[in-house]
Amino acid sequence: MLCAGRLGGLGSRAAPLWPGRAGSRGLGARIRARGVSTSWFPVGAAFNVKPQGRRLDLFGERRGLFGVPELSAPEGFRVAQENALRKADLLVERVCSVAPGPQTVLIFDELSDSLCRVADLADFVKIAHPEPAFREAAEEACTSIGTAVEKRVAELFMFDFEISGIHLDKEKRKRAVDLNVKILDLSNTFLMGTNFPNKIEKHLLPEHIRQNFVVAGNHVIVDGLHAESPDDLVREAAYKIFLYPNAGQLRCLEELLSNRDLLAKLVGYSTYSHRALQGTIAQSPETVMQFLEKLSEKLSERTIRDFEMIRGMKMKLNPQNSELMPWDPPYYSGVIRAERYNIEPSLYCPFFSLGACMEGLNTLFGRLLGITLYAEQPAKGEVWCEGVRKLAVVHESEGLLGYIYCDFFQRAGKPHQDCHFTIRGGRLKEDGDYQLPVVVLMLNLPHPSRNLPTLLTPGMMENLFHEMGHAMHSMLGRTRYQHVTGTRCPTDFAEVPSILMEYFANDHRVVSQFARHYQTGQSLPKNMVSRLCESKKVGAAADMQLQVFYAALDQIYHGKHPLTASTTDILRETQEKFYGLPYVPNTAWQLRFSHLVGYGAKYYSYLMSRAVASMVWKECFRRDPFNRTAGERYRREMLAHGGGKEPMLMVQGMLQKCPSIDDFVSALVSDLDPDFETFLMDSE
Repeated sequence: MLCAGRLGGLGSRAAPLWPGRAGSRGLGARIRARGVSTSWFPVGAAFNVKPQGRRLDLFGERRGLFGVPELSAPEGFRVAQENALRKADLLVERVCSVAPGPQTVLIFDELSDSLCRVADLADFVKIAHPEPAFREAAEEACTSIGTAVEKRVAELFMFDFEISGIHLDKEKRKRAVDLNVKILDLSNTFLMGTNFPNKIEKHLLPEHIRQNFVVAGNHVIVDGLHAESPDDLVREAAYKIFLYPNAGQLRCLEELLSNRDLLAKLVGYSTYSHRALQGTIAQSPETVMQFLEKLSEKLSERTIRDFEMIRGMKMKLNPQNSELMPWDPPYYSGVIRAERYNIEPSLYCPFFSLGACMEGLNTLFGRLLGITLYAEQPAKGEVWCEGVRKLAVVHESEGLLGYIYCDFFQRAGKPHQDCHFTIRGGRLKEDGDYQLPVVVLMLNLPHPSRNLPTLLTPGMMENLFHEMGHAMHSMLGRTRYQHVTGTRCPTDFAEVPSILMEYFANDHRVVSQFARHYQTGQSLPKNMVSRLCESKKVGAAADMQLQVFYAALDQIYHGKHPLTASTTDILRETQEKFYGLPYVPNTAWQLRFSHLVGYGAKYYSYLMSRAVASMVWKECFRRDPFNRTAGERYRREMLAHGGGKEPMLMVQGMLQKCPSIDDFVSALVSDLDPDFETFLMDSE
């Protein structure tokens, strides 16, 4: 969503085009009239077998990536970007010639759409395409489009209308643009630094632990925290070396925070956090801190119990050094989980073939929303790798809603992060038709073989459901403007649909619909689902407390400036107040906090989204996860609007009440306790 983020949502709060209104009716009628496409086939089988080549297109004309004709070869990116920039110039001229009003917003959105169609696609291709020539061409296109945005567009709309600085005089507007460009540069530099390895002279490390790291000449290279290592000394060394302060990265962070503060003040906000939180569920930093402080207070006793439990396990396994340190909880929580619940992934994997999981999603979406996923044979050149599957999302009465490209399988050079990319946002076009959304879901799953389908661990299955929640948000958004469609909405609302899907993925009634042993056909036993769910509560209070600490730190960094102390001193103070495990001298975890870039002043969003998702699950779906009435309300009240409606109004519409901060806190804390209601339902 880089392009949408750069061009910004334009601040409009237009009502979505719900089915039956102009723009959706014509398309649905045409699809219904011709019935289901003969090129669509059942989704489960498509994911459990190796792809069989493109028989129909083998000798046909090569189509471009995602069906874009110019992108049949890397050089096509230049053609696509030149076409987009020519159109952008015309639209800039047009917007300058009309009086500000509704027509201005329409032109801005068309301009955003024109540039995003190239920039969003290129953003994906530059990291995911297996061919270097395509990646390089896409990278160049991103740079060119970015420069164009700064030169042609930034002075017109740097951010949302409410916070853009459009009202500033020419000199201040230029300063705001310059600050924005500087912030983008600092953000990129900081992001690169968060992953840069640290090194230490190898004689400073005991010989028996060097083998856990890369040794280069006289140095040991440490590129991560090694949090899952069973050796306490390895985890300690990794923590202290990887988090050792880097002076350049420290200056970059300080400069980034300072420039964000200057920009916020220039456009009329007392802090960057006040600016960033406008239009969110929370609305203000005061509300966020109230939420975090109340949550921390409610978590306190549970967190202490978690730390005591983890400390007990460390004492049992390492009695000589039983003090609990920040590098311990992830490892020892995992040990406790395995010991108590026997959740060895290999016991679960045979029940979670990828095809079965996709059919499970298909069943769920069909019963909740009247939607079917169909696999479609891509044209030659349309996808970037043989293993990519293309799904058509089809509603039982409205017809085709959009396309999901599933890039699910491992390959060399592919990023390891599971994620959702918007390639084309939905919007109402001038001719009254609706521009169908196109997205990519990227996972890292093992390939199927001739005799073995792709088998997922429980974590992989949950991630699949999570990412498909994002995809459905994109598919079911029906907004007038593409810059507020689907996941292009406030950050503390954007994760609600995906986290809600995790609740479905952990419900036995849902899992039992699809979890079958790939060889015997046996259903996954109910007690195995229960064990898995309960195992996730081990150390969960301490994990949540850690997230509260990170979120509070983010708020303070983006609060009142100049800061009262160094970023490291603030880290130490905040850790003491909101976490409970000691700060380790000569470390600077904040320099690895990459989310300060994308989630600046909004890192709390994950906790807030989880609270909302928890409330929606308990109020609307826990009694019956296939409740069609609740599913339709979910679509109507939450998924349809994207960022085109105030998020709290969407939450209110779904829950049929206005939740308080205490409600959000209670929802999160209650998730940590044994779910006796589910136990009783399972026992019926």
